[in-house]
Amino acid sequence: MRRNDQSTIRLLLSAAMLFLTVHTAHALGSSVSAGDSDLIVRQVPITVPLLQGVSSGPVHRTDIRLNAAAGGRRLSVVDLSLGDDAGAARLARVELWMGDSATVDKARLIGSVDRPAKRVSFSPNVDLKPGTTHCWVVLKPSEAAATGDRVTFSLERMQFHLVRDGGTGRRAENFKYPDTQRALFVGTAVRRAGDDGVHTYRIPGIVETDKGTLLAVYDIRYLNTRDLPGHVDVGLNRSTDGGRSWSPMRVIMDMGAPHENNGVGDPTILFDPATKRIIVAALWSKGNRSIAGSKPGLSPDTTGQFVLAHSDDDGLTWSPTYTITPQVKEPRWHLFFQGPGNGIAMQDGRLVFPAQYWDEQRMPYSTIIWSDDHGASWKGRLLGPKSNTTESQVVETTPGTLMLNMRDNRGKFRSVSTTTDMGKTWNTHPTSYSALPDPVCMGSLIKAKVRVKGVLRDVLFFSNPNTSAGRHHITIQASLDLGETWQPVHKLLVDERECFGYSSLVTVGTDRIGILYEGIRDLYFVTYPVDSIIK
Repeated sequence: MRRNDQSTIRLLLSAAMLFLTVHTAHALGSSVSAGDSDLIVRQVPITVPLLQGVSSGPVHRTDIRLNAAAGGRRLSVVDLSLGDDAGAARLARVELWMGDSATVDKARLIGSVDRPAKRVSFSPNVDLKPGTTHCWVVLKPSEAAATGDRVTFSLERMQFHLVRDGGTGRRAENFKYPDTQRALFVGTAVRRAGDDGVHTYRIPGIVETDKGTLLAVYDIRYLNTRDLPGHVDVGLNRSTDGGRSWSPMRVIMDMGAPHENNGVGDPTILFDPATKRIIVAALWSKGNRSIAGSKPGLSPDTTGQFVLAHSDDDGLTWSPTYTITPQVKEPRWHLFFQGPGNGIAMQDGRLVFPAQYWDEQRMPYSTIIWSDDHGASWKGRLLGPKSNTTESQVVETTPGTLMLNMRDNRGKFRSVSTTTDMGKTWNTHPTSYSALPDPVCMGSLIKAKVRVKGVLRDVLFFSNPNTSAGRHHITIQASLDLGETWQPVHKLLVDERECFGYSSLVTVGTDRIGILYEGIRDLYFVTYPVDSIIK
């Protein structure tokens, strides 16, 4: 995380109880409107996962605008469809809320149905006031629902009656919405603010081992949302069932007392298929040795430390934390540390972590470190391809070619460079600073061998807040030509709400992609079929 994130976080926290009223386009369109000048009804689908253990917010909003001169109207019927019996069984409750405020937190509950059938009908019988009234649908997953399960939803009909002199007229106005079904996916909160007495969980990284185990790492920010320096450790959760359930949190990196000023964080994680070793990299700030306070040198007393810990038993136990700073940092640089997110193993067995350094003038550059002996030693001190870039992710596109996808402090887009000589020289990629919008945030990039229309092939997947300003609309994109192009059709909106914005992608077998991403102080995990991303 970078210094200019802190103002963003303060703004997000102040808005944490409000739901965004800005929505992205879906297959059925960003909204569906009907009616005349007296009564206009606008349907707005809202894309969020159905999260276990936390409130996901509404999945649908209806804006009802009544002309003051048109006479009264009563909302009589709201009909919903949940697809089939299997989808309905994944829900514990369906709720209908109404209010004249633009945010659901100020609305009132009109009706609810527990253990719903595949068709749900509400009879609100609410008299509408002139102006705009908002109606929200909230779906809550059942305990039997699991991460990756699908629920099909559509709002099929709304019925209104004319109201005169306190009575209800017989003539009904029916607004029908055929062919508006869409899929919603169940996810889980891996970490929630307040779990284990912790204020905030941030900075996700995730990897799948050869046993199919998912290992999620992150910052444990005990006291507040702030970056290092501070009371921060690296935590880990394991899942052995594809993310459906997670082990209790364990601390795998803790640099000891004084905890309030000896933190370690911003983790990135790597799995070595040759040795089965899992390696986690992080930044250790002894005292004020993060971005603002780190100085030239190699000692922990003067400069932030690039530290590692490893596991040789599928993430069950972990080594003590150790520094590789003397191996990889140029002493004249102010700071040198990792990604965060994911590292990779190349086809020839070399291991690579994305990294960043802050030079003599405190100008940041994205770069890499690498090992040709499975992590016994590391090579660094490599000049980065572009100034004013920080958090990055790396993939091997073709044998020996690395692609570095970088957060660029100039804003608006990601920057991309490639190297064929392990970072000695770099070439600007044709998609750099043009193809992938970015609001100056961390993003995730992985290369995955997945099944596309029945055939296994290598695909690049990228996730970030898909916008040039503001952190919202967490999106997964796919490139079928290893990053040469990013076609808009191969894109899936995950969560359109305001969030802290960081994410980390992982394969779950050959037919699903998982994403571990930040809400506001929480970490969520959802898996999606590959064919929901690649159309």
